[in-house]
Amino acid sequence: MKGVRHYPGFLALTLLCLVILYAPLAVVMAYSFNGSTSITEWGGFSLRWYGDVFTGPEAGRFGQAAWNSLTIALMAATAATLIATAAALAMVKGGRFRGRTASFALINLPLMVPEIVTAVALLIFFTTVGLTTGYGTILIAHVTFCIPFAYLPIAARLEGIEATFEQAARDLYASRAQAFRLILLPLMAPGLASGWLLAFIISLDDFIITNFVKGAGMETLPTAIFGSVKQGIKPNIMAISTLMLAVSVLFVTAAYLINRKGRQSP
Repeated sequence: MKGVRHYPGFLALTLLCLVILYAPLAVVMAYSFNGSTSITEWGGFSLRWYGDVFTGPEAGRFGQAAWNSLTIALMAATAATLIATAAALAMVKGGRFRGRTASFALINLPLMVPEIVTAVALLIFFTTVGLTTGYGTILIAHVTFCIPFAYLPIAARLEGIEATFEQAARDLYASRAQAFRLILLPLMAPGLASGWLLAFIISLDDFIITNFVKGAGMETLPTAIFGSVKQGIKPNIMAISTLMLAVSVLFVTAAYLINRKGRQSP
């Protein structure tokens, strides 16, 4: 059977899609090394804007926003991974139970619902229960929408682990807790790491939901970048964007490699 890549025009369409997706990113990366203050005229290769990110007049603002993003992403990824692990164990190892399909749909709902809808729903919820928008509401929101990103690689890893490993441990008089801690948990490690990395980078890069629930005076790095861009695009913004892109690519690549290695192991 002929593969899809052999159909006429497939290669050209693929290249066109890649150009549309990645050409703007390439332009931003290139001009982050521009020595000129202009964002349209090339003034020679320079690292001045990367230095400006850390020492320039806006360094304090972006530094605080980056710290907020980092701490929120660390806590949100960890909480989401713990919840996703419990959910995956129930869904994959818990056997059939009433409401299993509905539970699966509920876990993956944030993936299917548009972000703007989730953002509005969360803002209405926080307002209704009387929570003041700020650091705490951002953290709650990030935990909520990071759960499915952590769940998918963890559940996939669990499905690839044969039940015989746990059965052998139980036959050797291990308790359920010992079988989980000594056998199942180490085998789940690649899925856990991959899920945590994905949840971390999704939280770190989020803008739409964060912008709705952050409140006045609270900034994360994406919202700080957006606020600066509204006053005009500056070369230092391109440098920050390039750094964020590099971190995102690094974490996503690490998650992919860890997950692939996990699938190849027993």
